[in-house]
Amino acid sequence: MPRERATSDFLKSYAHTHTHAHTHTHTHTHENSNASRLTQHTYTMKLVRFLMKLSNETVTVELKNGTVVHGTVAGVDVAMNMHMKTVKMSIKGREATALDTLTVRGNTIRHVILPDSLPLDTLLIDDTPKIKAKKKEVALGRGRGRGRGRGRGRGRGRGRR
Repeated sequence: MPRERATSDFLKSYAHTHTHAHTHTHTHTHENSNASRLTQHTYTMKLVRFLMKLSNETVTVELKNGTVVHGTVAGVDVAMNMHMKTVKMSIKGREATALDTLTVRGNTIRHVILPDSLPLDTLLIDDTPKIKAKKKEVALGRGRGRGRGRGRGRGRGRGRR
């Protein structure tokens, strides 16, 4: 029965999206001098960022070659490599093997089966701080500026002799 739970609407949406992202919509009002206006922001959470939040959760990972790994997530890196502890690994056609630790390469993962008790609503909130692009400073006056190009007369040959 836990396998049916793993194919919930949430996981189906991940399986059917090409971007591997979950969208969360947030609406709030901005106060202006004249009137308040309603704006809507849409945040996407990448699958890797979601998996990174699964530390200390016990999951089952199915690999593309048919191997099934059951264990506790120690951590997930940006390449989706899963570092696991207290692992039971069942290679297709062989007996299960118990391991203390195991790292699963991210691009070999086919499915991650989550426990029923996992609070998906709280985990799907993207709380990573957004990095805002710095605005370029407006150049005042006729300064030389930075970078290439040093004004008139540079690089125009050696002159007459």
